[in-house]
Formats: sequence, C-alpha cells, structure tokens
Amino acid sequence: MAIEVIGGLWTGSLALLADAAHMLTDAGGLALALIAIRFSERPATPQKTYGYVRMEVLSALTNAVVLLLLTIYIFYEAYQRFLSPPEILGGPMFAVAIVGLAVNLISMRLLSAGSSESLNVKGAYFEVLGDMLGSLGVIVAAGVVMLTGSTLADPIIGAGIGLFIVPRTWILLKQAINILMEGTPPEVNVALLEQKLRTVRGVMAVQDLHVWTITSGIDAMSCHLVVAEMSEARSTLVAARELMKSNFGLSHTTIQIDDDSLHAIEGDRKL
Repeated sequence: MAIEVIGGLWTGSLALLADAAHMLTDAGGLALALIAIRFSERPATPQKTYGYVRMEVLSALTNAVVLLLLTIYIFYEAYQRFLSPPEILGGPMFAVAIVGLAVNLISMRLLSAGSSESLNVKGAYFEVLGDMLGSLGVIVAAGVVMLTGSTLADPIIGAGIGLFIVPRTWILLKQAINILMEGTPPEVNVALLEQKLRTVRGVMAVQDLHVWTITSGIDAMSCHLVVAEMSEARSTLVAARELMKSNFGLSHTTIQIDDDSLHAIEGDRKL
C-alpha cells in the first residue's frame, strides 16, 4: 500500500492511488476482522448473553460503508482527470502495479478458505479480490500509457475499479443490515416453515413465529405451538425440534407449547 501511494504520487496515476486506497481499506478491514474474531471467542456474560458474536457483522458493515464512500471519491477524482488529464509516468506505474498484484494474490490465497463460512472473512476477501482486479487494471492502463502516450486510460481504469467494487460491496452491506434488523435468513422460507409445523401431530395453530440470524452460520427460531392435548406436549416439542433441524437446519430453537383451551378462554375475554 505504501509503495502504491508513493508510486501514485510520483507517477501521477489515479489508478495506482485508487488501488492503494482500497488496500488501505483492506488493512483496516482485516484489522476489524481480527478484532471481531477475537471478541467472538469471548464467553457470554449475564449482560451479553450471546457474547460478542455479532462483532463480525458490525465489522462487515463498517467495511462496506467505508468502501462505498471511497468509491464515490474515486469517481469524483476520475471526472476531474477527464476534464484535465495530468502527465503520467507509465514505466514506474507498471512496475508498482506488478508488486501490488503479487501481494493481492497472496492475500486472496490466505483468505479463500474462510470466505465461504464467515461474513466477516467474506467481506475481507471481496476487498482483496477487488484490489487484485484493480492491480490488473493498473497494469493495462500503464501499458496503454507506455504504448500510446494517452493518459485517459488511467482515470478510466480508476473509475472501473470503483464500478467493480460497488455491486459486491452493496450485497455485503445488505447482508449485514438484514442481520442487524433481525430479518429472515434468505435460505429460509417462513411460509413453508409454518406449514411444516402445522403438520406436526397435535398442533392446532402456530403463533409468534420468528426466524433470524444471530451471526454467520447461527440462525435462530422461536414460536408458540397451540395444541389440543397438553399431555402430548413433550412429543410435540420433540417432533417440532427435529423437523426444524432436518428440514431447515435450525438447531437454535425456542418453542413454547400452549394449551388450546386457554387460548379459547383468552379469546372470549377479549371479545
């Protein structure tokens, strides 16, 4: 990152500076990721009964916001350079970009294994992936500058780096917000889940059904099952828990069994 900043200022390349800016965000993002992992390992307390497992979600949200703001600045700077193209040194720009590419490829290798299991690591992986493609773009831009002398390739590539990052960052941002808003996990069909619960023997109704994500890989569900016979409450509860685990992968469940006769009495009182 430091080499790209120096190289960008020396050569006048926006593409190099944009790639360096993304690497700066990566450094901060990886630091936040590490902090989040350390915090998530802390045990739960009476004040924080889930512990600190959601620190990774906050980290991912911070990364996404910073990247979006950074991309807006890159677009602005690219526009200014279209209006007044600066002089750019193609040779040094090419050499620095090669170094950046090598670093990003190593970083991607280190992060690839955990990116499918953790939203936090996934965010860091996307940042490094964007940097890697940015380095390739800088190499192309440097080649155009050296071969043709035209410097317009530099702001085009710089803006292109931002355009590539935006969709993936937006997806990461939506995922983090959905978790913080306790939205339903995208892989869970709540209507189907409720329908399946109604098929459990003895269940008359399903009430107060909620499904949400605590953090990456940990989904939770809670509901009230109204039954006709409280004597069958234990078997109903066992069947419902097994159904949630086998059909929807939900093992963190809180299911309350309610008596249908009591619900009928409460309903008459409300009337």
